[in-house]
Amino acid sequence: MRTLILGNRGQLGRDLQRIFSGEGDTVGADLPDLDITNETALEEILRDSRPDMVLNAAAYTDVEAAETCFEEALRVNALGPRVVGRVCAKYRVPVAHYSTDYVFPEREAGAWSEDEPVDPDAALNAYGRSKALGEAALRAETGDCYIIRTAWLFGPGGNNFVEKILRAAGIRAELRVVDDEIGCPTHTWDLAEATLKLIRTGQFGVYHIVNGGECSRYVYAKEILRLAGIDTPVIPCSSSEYPTAARRAKRSVLSTARYEAVTGSRTRPWQEALAHYLERRKSLT
Repeated sequence: MRTLILGNRGQLGRDLQRIFSGEGDTVGADLPDLDITNETALEEILRDSRPDMVLNAAAYTDVEAAETCFEEALRVNALGPRVVGRVCAKYRVPVAHYSTDYVFPEREAGAWSEDEPVDPDAALNAYGRSKALGEAALRAETGDCYIIRTAWLFGPGGNNFVEKILRAAGIRAELRVVDDEIGCPTHTWDLAEATLKLIRTGQFGVYHIVNGGECSRYVYAKEILRLAGIDTPVIPCSSSEYPTAARRAKRSVLSTARYEAVTGSRTRPWQEALAHYLERRKSLT
């Protein structure tokens, strides 16, 4: 299989390239060489590379900045998938596109399933709205697609929560971390492996892929430092102590039941995935 990876320099794109290179040739494209909203340039890459599969990991991911730079977030996260879908449909190439738990509003209990409706206007922040619009734009252009929602990503080269906690622990006597935001930490390595398993099924549709289990950011931070062998104290606090421009859900958990049913596979617990990342990190930094 020959795979074109859009956004190959990001933390997810890097692991997609690592995993999919074991299946055949991979071709990567990212800024500044390619803007996915440039239809002419994207079409040229598809003509030249002739991929069997396109993975779209390119995105505007700055959740806070999206509140004041919504037009740019919309351009990349909504127009971008439309262009990708249109070009892929023209060349009859299936595409896997990555979305987010942020497309959903607030909920008090349980986990979001793929069957629950997504309303861009109900998303809690600008980033979520842009990603919800991107999902709809892609589906309007092609049915040969996988829309993969994920959450709380951490991987090599990313400015993710794990790296932020490790940096903070190196310069502060103690850390205060919110304990009222619940989600699903996800290793980019696991997401890339799961993507490959899903694509092998040929079953297009919307899927949720996250590592197993859920936790608060406070519990997450404590596990990061425990596994890293760092004894900096972590103090739980309320998210109201750290107001942000972008509103975030107190609980945002994704059900992976559809992925498990289709692939017959289950992602490992987030704690195991985190331990793997921290071990990998030793040779990557």
